[in-house]
Amino acid sequence: MKRATVASLMAVAVVGAAGQVQAQVNQSVSFNVGYYALRAEDARPAGDVLVENLSFLAFDLADINGATAGADWLVGVGDYVDLGVGIGYYKRTVPSVYLSFTNADGSEIPQEMKLRVTPLSVTARFMPLGRRAAVVPYVGAGVAAYRWRYTETGEFVDFTDSTIFRASYVDEGTKTGPVYLGGVVVPIGDVFAIGGEFRYQKATADLDPAVGFFGDQIDLGGYVSQFTFQIRF
Repeated sequence: MKRATVASLMAVAVVGAAGQVQAQVNQSVSFNVGYYALRAEDARPAGDVLVENLSFLAFDLADINGATAGADWLVGVGDYVDLGVGIGYYKRTVPSVYLSFTNADGSEIPQEMKLRVTPLSVTARFMPLGRRAAVVPYVGAGVAAYRWRYTETGEFVDFTDSTIFRASYVDEGTKTGPVYLGGVVVPIGDVFAIGGEFRYQKATADLDPAVGFFGDQIDLGGYVSQFTFQIRF
């Protein structure tokens, strides 16, 4: 056999093998937008700052729920498993006033509570029908580092002498906790896909007692419902 023919056959074999390896590598970037809902009052731990604030401030815990956005980078392992790393972002500001105190002129004493959470997650997803199904349901779990910042700013009452003063209380940190998820993906051709996902995250951070909040913890747990848009490559 001529050397040119042998070389040509080897080149075809190498290209074919490379194509098979490439076909086994399934990567995608998934962008998401959704809604983050905090856990209900009766599900939050004792000493949670938001629950403590409800005893003397007028606000609705549900008002702290809000929009989220984020992205995940997913790498397929076989036909049934995706491993991923992701980041999310949530920020919400809620106004409040005192239940039983007002200014001397009868006006309200206002303040704002602000919560920001940025979860960095590592997850594994199992697809029981495989990634090549017309509709791809999945369940998964992982761990996340929840970077958080909580602030109370405005006018406050000193309960020892009823004087009113202006101040800002701030605490922040990072808390690690589990994340559980489930969803469905609908492929659109070979490159794009859309879907929906539900996540439950669980983490409770300790607040610095020197800051002066009425609670000593803040529950970062909650439920995230989101729409996903996926690009495969």
